[in-house]
Amino acid sequence: MRPDEIDLDAGLVARLIAAQFPRWASLPVERVASSGTENAMFRLGADLVVRLPRYPGAVADVEHEQRWLPRLAPLLPVPVPEPVGRGVPGEGFPWPWSVLRWLDGRNPVAGAVEEPEALAEDLGAFVAALRRVDAAGPPGYRGGPLHTRDASTRAAVAELGDRVDAGAVTALWEEALRAPAHSGPPVWAHGDLMPGNVLVRDGRLSAVIDFGTAGTGDPAVDLIAAWYLLPAPARPAFRKAVGCDDAEWARGRGWALSIALVALPYYWETNPPVAETSRHVIAEILADADRGV
Repeated sequence: MRPDEIDLDAGLVARLIAAQFPRWASLPVERVASSGTENAMFRLGADLVVRLPRYPGAVADVEHEQRWLPRLAPLLPVPVPEPVGRGVPGEGFPWPWSVLRWLDGRNPVAGAVEEPEALAEDLGAFVAALRRVDAAGPPGYRGGPLHTRDASTRAAVAELGDRVDAGAVTALWEEALRAPAHSGPPVWAHGDLMPGNVLVRDGRLSAVIDFGTAGTGDPAVDLIAAWYLLPAPARPAFRKAVGCDDAEWARGRGWALSIALVALPYYWETNPPVAETSRHVIAEILADADRGV
């Protein structure tokens, strides 16, 4: 997906574990199938997972998660990754890496969840709990004002050409930019509540993973879950559980639209699942506009 991405395989992970965590050297290593774009995951035995950055831009996430996940976990209503080991460069791998507890569940399919109302309430409770955490944390990757995305969003629309309704998405983007900015103090947000970072079991939220983008700022970015994960009839339940006003909802929709538009041309050929999710989100937002929602 990127020119500076490195190849990772189970053999490398097994050598890293044997050299740095010999107590786990006898455990089998198996790559976890994933559409993730930042890190590679390898299951280690039944109860652990090894997470390694795939390119230089993801390296800082290792220290970020090692530091903040233990502080956030006790304050959240569902499990999040628990670091149990911190690896260092070795065996030809140039960066730090993590060993975490394995979390059971599966990724939901955008727009095709089993229990949409229940999942909406679960997601809303998670977002609300994260917002209550003491905001003495680092700035979130997507914690700044929405207008900082303007240039990249317009460039993506231009690159997509006739693959999207450029006039319609541009009008919706400009509407989002007109929404009042976040005027309160910085608040914690996950920043990437998409299908690949959410686990469900029996239709309910069972865990939230990948906190590399988590931090403080405008929490409207977490409202992207409404379009990335939920069908239209379940969105009001999510919004009620979070508790947000019209301005924040508009910014959240703008975040969802911008993230999907920027991702779509970049991953059109290199990561078809991400591209398909992006198309789904754009279609959902356009449909909301047609319904006057």
